[in-house]
Amino acid sequence: MKYTLVLIILLSSFAAFSQTDKKLTRQLEKLVEGFNGQVGIYVENLKNGKSAAINPDTLFPTASMIKVSIQCGLMDKIEKGLLKYNQKLVYNDSIVYPGEDILGSFKNNDTIQLSKVALLMITMSDNTASRWLQNLVGGDYVNNWLGENGFINMRINSKVAGRENMYNTYGWGVTTPREMCRLFTMIAKGQAVSEAASERMVRNMGRIYWDDKALSQIPPYVHTISKHGSLNESRSETVLVNAPHGDYVFSVITKNLKDQTWTPDNEAIVLIKNLSSLLWQHFEHKSKWKPPAGIEKYMRNE
Repeated sequence: MKYTLVLIILLSSFAAFSQTDKKLTRQLEKLVEGFNGQVGIYVENLKNGKSAAINPDTLFPTASMIKVSIQCGLMDKIEKGLLKYNQKLVYNDSIVYPGEDILGSFKNNDTIQLSKVALLMITMSDNTASRWLQNLVGGDYVNNWLGENGFINMRINSKVAGRENMYNTYGWGVTTPREMCRLFTMIAKGQAVSEAASERMVRNMGRIYWDDKALSQIPPYVHTISKHGSLNESRSETVLVNAPHGDYVFSVITKNLKDQTWTPDNEAIVLIKNLSSLLWQHFEHKSKWKPPAGIEKYMRNE
């Protein structure tokens, strides 16, 4: 029995090792050399299961990427009949999030469909919309859904009892690169909440306004779902690409950044773009597409 257990462990370890894309791993290691901050990357070829990673299970702040989890909790409530996707909501300006969000410009008692609030949360990353939906769904409800679906680390911290210390360390949400990719893969495969709810989420997540980072390095005619997150000390993005030769998913998350500027040449933003470009060329090495000259002036989504 003892030797059988050892054999099983050895075979499992060998299987995991054999699924590692060693060439891509070396490329990732070279890409992050000298980076002024901490970075986590997870990449998986969904066609053959091979992966490459750097700190894939390290905890990082989600920033706005936690909105994908809120979306899942929302869809779960809709699936159970607790909410309706097209129900009317009445806006209360007490939930406004300081900034330049579209929803924050609404007047008190204006009405809007829940579906449009959900779209604003994902497509525009509207923080007022996200705060509203988190209040509507409940942070504990979202975290319970994550736990029930096997997510160990990904959680909302903001306004959730007992997570004050995690909030002080990671802010709104916490996750790992591997778990971000798993959530995106579940959604893309129709396994998050239900096949119908997953399809609705895919449609929302394929309409991202903030396409000036990772998405700028992928041809516009290739379908993607994505979500980015940005804080002074952290810039991140998760993308699932329906590439011609097989889907792939990747998440790059950073923290403790030395460069906290908000310009296109920010070190972490450049890293995200370079990673996305590297992965497109790795998985679609015969592609002749590249960003056209002069595109930069059309990519300043401020």
